[in-house]
Amino acid sequence: MAMTEKDPVTGRETTGHEWNGIKELNTPIPRVVFVFLGLTFAFSLLWWALMPAWPLGASYTRGLLGADHRQDVSRALGAAQRERAAWTQEMESLPYAEIEARPDLMRVVSESGRRLFGDNCAACHGAEGRGGPGFPDLSAQLWLWGGEPETIEETLRVGINSTHEETRYGQMLAFGRDGMLSRPEIASVISFLRAHAQDVGEPDPRDAQGVEAGGAIFAEQCASCHGEDARGLKTAGAPDLTDGYWLYGGDRATLTRTLVNGRQGHMPHWEERLTLAERRILTLYVLGLKPAEGGPDDS
Repeated sequence: MAMTEKDPVTGRETTGHEWNGIKELNTPIPRVVFVFLGLTFAFSLLWWALMPAWPLGASYTRGLLGADHRQDVSRALGAAQRERAAWTQEMESLPYAEIEARPDLMRVVSESGRRLFGDNCAACHGAEGRGGPGFPDLSAQLWLWGGEPETIEETLRVGINSTHEETRYGQMLAFGRDGMLSRPEIASVISFLRAHAQDVGEPDPRDAQGVEAGGAIFAEQCASCHGEDARGLKTAGAPDLTDGYWLYGGDRATLTRTLVNGRQGHMPHWEERLTLAERRILTLYVLGLKPAEGGPDDS
């Protein structure tokens, strides 16, 4: 019979294993571990008996409590759909003024509108709606066709230069490329515009050249869309050229490219992708966007 060795410090038997003079003690597992294992096993048996647990082919054991999380989720979804149906109907039928006077509906606009805008509009207009070169700053509230909720809703429905059969059309002619104006005439028009527009950026010595001639050319070539005072015509979707907001830029180089090559923006139509209620929520949401401090960026 082999003799066991005891550790002189603890008095416990060793296992006989030794590593570099360090001997392993034959320490028993603490009883508390067995207690917890027993409690865990007892709990599992109780849980298997009370709750759905074991698969039985196409079904499963139901448990004594009859709990069914699938039914719980279905009931919760049904309740959410009934609640959504109530405000959806109001969103579709109530005048905008009545919706804006209802805090409960405006809370839906704030919560759902931000999600809808982020999913469908932010890719072009930015998360805060402040746009960028070629994409309008919606927070500036400078609407080409008008800022009435009904007008914005219609723009969302049919789009701009989109594939919708009722789309809004807006196009800046290519006066230089198509030979309607010479380069000196374009330069004069730009001088006229920069002389009458707000916040055009750094002054340019060329701005003083040909202002009067540019005004005459503007009256002949541009006023039919932008108006005699260059403040735009909402019936044509033509922008105000005096307000200091430039979609592509107000410096001479950018304005030259615009007049030479023309511009044609695009906004998709949302009638097929978004419901009427969602389009009306987006309408109120964009009307509530706040501009950045200091106003729209004209860079």
